[in-house]
Amino acid sequence: MNVHPKGRHAESSENARLVELLRAVTDAHETALRERDATNIQLRAQALRYQTAVDRIPQGVCFFDSSARLILCNRRYAEIYRLTIDQVRPGASLREIAERRAAAGTSPMAVDDYLAHCEAVNIGSDAKTWICSLKDGRTIEIEHQPMPDGGWVSTHEDITERQLYRDVADQRISLQALINLVPDYLWVKDTHSRFVVANRALARDWGRDRTSDMIGLSDFDIHTAENARVFRAREELILRTGEPMVDEEELIVDASGTMKWILSTKVPLRNERNEIVGLVGIAHDITTRKLADALRDGQAEILEMIATNAPLEAVLDRLVRLVESQLTGIRGSILLLGEDGLHLRHGAAPSMPPTYRAMADAQAIGPSTTSSGIAVYRRETVVVADVRQDRGWDAVRDYAEEHQIRSSWSMPILSHQGQSLGALALYSASVRQPTESELRLADVTTRIAGIAIERKLADDRIQFMANHDALTGLPNRALLKDRLDQAILIAKRYDRCATVAFVDVDNFKTINDSLGHRAGDELLKIVAKRMVDCVRVSDTVARLGGDEFVVLLFDQAKDSPGVAEALTRLHLAIAAPIELDGHQLRVTSSIGVASYPEDGDAADALLANADAAMYRAKADGRNTYAFYTPDLNKRVREKLQLQEDLRNALDRREFVLFYQPQVDLRTDRVFAVEALIRWNHPTRGLLPPMTFIPIAEESGLIMPIGELALREACRQNKAWQDSGAAPITVCVNVSTRQFRDKELVNVVADALRESGLEARYLELEVTESLLMRDIDEALATMKALQTLGVGLAIDDFGTGYSSLAALKSFPVVRLKIDKSFIRDLPNDEHDRAVTTAVISLGQKLNLRVIAEGVETPDQVAFLREHQCDEMQGYQFSKPIPASDLEALLKRHAAPR
Repeated sequence: MNVHPKGRHAESSENARLVELLRAVTDAHETALRERDATNIQLRAQALRYQTAVDRIPQGVCFFDSSARLILCNRRYAEIYRLTIDQVRPGASLREIAERRAAAGTSPMAVDDYLAHCEAVNIGSDAKTWICSLKDGRTIEIEHQPMPDGGWVSTHEDITERQLYRDVADQRISLQALINLVPDYLWVKDTHSRFVVANRALARDWGRDRTSDMIGLSDFDIHTAENARVFRAREELILRTGEPMVDEEELIVDASGTMKWILSTKVPLRNERNEIVGLVGIAHDITTRKLADALRDGQAEILEMIATNAPLEAVLDRLVRLVESQLTGIRGSILLLGEDGLHLRHGAAPSMPPTYRAMADAQAIGPSTTSSGIAVYRRETVVVADVRQDRGWDAVRDYAEEHQIRSSWSMPILSHQGQSLGALALYSASVRQPTESELRLADVTTRIAGIAIERKLADDRIQFMANHDALTGLPNRALLKDRLDQAILIAKRYDRCATVAFVDVDNFKTINDSLGHRAGDELLKIVAKRMVDCVRVSDTVARLGGDEFVVLLFDQAKDSPGVAEALTRLHLAIAAPIELDGHQLRVTSSIGVASYPEDGDAADALLANADAAMYRAKADGRNTYAFYTPDLNKRVREKLQLQEDLRNALDRREFVLFYQPQVDLRTDRVFAVEALIRWNHPTRGLLPPMTFIPIAEESGLIMPIGELALREACRQNKAWQDSGAAPITVCVNVSTRQFRDKELVNVVADALRESGLEARYLELEVTESLLMRDIDEALATMKALQTLGVGLAIDDFGTGYSSLAALKSFPVVRLKIDKSFIRDLPNDEHDRAVTTAVISLGQKLNLRVIAEGVETPDQVAFLREHQCDEMQGYQFSKPIPASDLEALLKRHAAPR
């Protein structure tokens, strides 16, 4: 089995790079937000379009990487070698495919020989063409292009020719009649390169009516002098050496001025004495094949340009030039749909005069405009065979006359979703309709143009999304950093200042939780637009995430009142009423301000200092703005350090529980204890909850800390019982995040199961304000906990404005009067009234009432006088370690 390499340009390797590009696009959109996800879906659809385009190529196409593993192939490749799609999946090795071909009877040689041959063909960077004869009798032409990374791309075409021959055994014809039947050029020349014999095809193309008119002529009589000299030199070499010239590609121009490519073979003619007396030649017109090769190579080159992010203008220019090279007397252009969606703009027109661009940019789209405008509007081909007779060309008829435009064919360029992206316009100097082949070429061209334009739009979208916030469209942190760097550079150069305002929407989480995330998103978009409208075009409003924004006031004069004025405008604009889902809202903001050069000489420093100032504004009561001062950094650093220590504290088990007894006011017996967490900090000692719980809430660490406290309290209570102490209830506080967590009930059940504690000896305390945020959700959670057998108490009662109807529905057993009402109980009339009311309410609802923060005998006396059930506070005992509490329990616990 012989394999013959042929030196010919092969199809470009661009399809492989296109596949790599498609993978990169797919990976870029996995981390995007919902809009980015939508974009990623569009890009994946585009990748499917690319695969579909490859499957439509009539030749078999395959891509292999440097490890000889298949990256991609089309269906035709599998069909040629009698394989199924499953046998040529990406990742299959060349050896595996060769073995499968051998099994299918479609291998040209033994597997090892074939692999060795492929390795030899892939050496170097030159394209190669080779022919192989398969064992099933077919002949396959393979065009092989090595890749720089060691891989390759190749096309496979079945070129088996089956020709039917007529039986001419009994037919007697003359030599001239026979050669006239040959459609190729056929001739005989003497030793002076004069025609002795010529067939009709040769005579006709050189303007001769009879073949006899060619006799005695030489190449100098029918070709240009330059071409004739080349032909004569080649023929003299054949006559002198006796060596034939086989399959030489030659470019000629026939009598009509048409350029043609011919494949010529010339062999010496010998007499009976073996003397060379002339030569015989035959030439086949390969113009169509050369054009097809040029088209295929050009399309591959354009796909490579698309895959390598070449400028769209360059891609479209090359595409139009390729179309023009395939058609005679045709000039082309590509027009793009403008951003307004109403007009066209110039894309590419390499052969049109410079004035064409202005004409292209002036075209509108619609049902009665130019042919290109109509094509884009209707999304269908518009053919104007004679522009002189078409009213759409009235406005530019003089231009068409001046530049010899007599017919115009416009084809819309569509996206994979069928949306108009622009138009391909082809112009002819004659009045005519396009041929079928011209329309087919135009169709392929618009498809490639659509891929290029969509790719550019996708790149622009990705670039925008990489530097902008998906929800509001504002610059994101990356783009803000770049602009802030520029602002500092300009301020430094021209002795100006740049100001950063860190803006946080107050209580946004409450709005988000109560009205839902969709409403929260709409609120952020409204606030973002208001801020943009408040500042100059040169300023920047960016969103960092959540409800945090940054405003960069660019190029400010030192000591200018402009900063204060801008801050006031921002503050008032954000606070203006907002109508949202039928709710009239007013939101406020906390703004922190830092300026270059006073508050930092680098972008990161300014942002950090403005952030610190913003937290100062929040601490000052929100709805205000604060300017950075150096001492804020110290507070921020301390807070960050404490947060980091807090994370480590979980791993190091530095948290301990103290327990404060709860006493029955009628019997003075301890019936329960409240578990209170403490942090045994390695350097700062024992820290109370108020020091670290707010930070834990902000950072999300409250969840694992709260779960730790719950499990340890259950374990300790069971340990007391096992040591012989009378059973009591342990009360554990539940944070807002814990209570809203859907796994809370499971976590409580696990803690009881692990510790062995009966559920009736566990009571969970939740704040009144927490329950009132979402009564239905709170009620469902409380009922689930009640089903476990766990007791529930409302902590800080009197501060959350519970409605009586809501309170009646809650399955609680105890109300806990907030210590703020107990502190001045003997002297404050308001506190006495609230406390008395809570006690009375509890009695009417059959709920136990406990007062916390009881520290004096007078407070105890008041509570007993008004029949309060229970108390907790320093008057009886401060919170103490578990080991100390065990002895106290044995003295004061209620009997079993």
